[in-house]
Amino acid sequence: MAALRSEEMEGVLVVSFTDAKLLEETKIQQVGAELLEMVTRATDDRLLLNFSGVSFMSSAMIGKLVLLNKKCKTDGVDLKMCNISSNVMDVFKITKLNKVFDIHPNEEKAVKAYAKKGWFG
Repeated sequence: MAALRSEEMEGVLVVSFTDAKLLEETKIQQVGAELLEMVTRATDDRLLLNFSGVSFMSSAMIGKLVLLNKKCKTDGVDLKMCNISSNVMDVFKITKLNKVFDIHPNEEKAVKAYAKKGWFG
C-alpha cells in the first residue's frame, strides 16, 4: 500500500500521508522513497506536503524531511508544508526546523502562497 496520496491543485502537487503515526522504520523508508519520487512529479516545480492527520513522527522521519528539503532546493522545486499538528510543530520548533521549512496553517493558504511570489505578491 502506498504511504502517500497525491493530487494536483491549482498547479501544485499536493501530497498527503496515509498514516497518522510515522514511527516504524520500514514505513519511514517507504515514505522517504515516495517523497523523493514526488519531487520529480512536482507540478510546475511546486510541492506541498499536507500533514493533516499526522499526529506523530520519529526523528528518522524528520531526517527524511530534511533530505527532501535539500533535494527540492537542488532541483529547483518550491517545497511548502501545511496542517502540521501541535506535537510535530513542537519538535520543529525545538530543532529550529520551523525556520527552515516553509510552513502554512492550511492547504488553502499554502496554495495561495505559491501565487504570492515577487515584489508585489
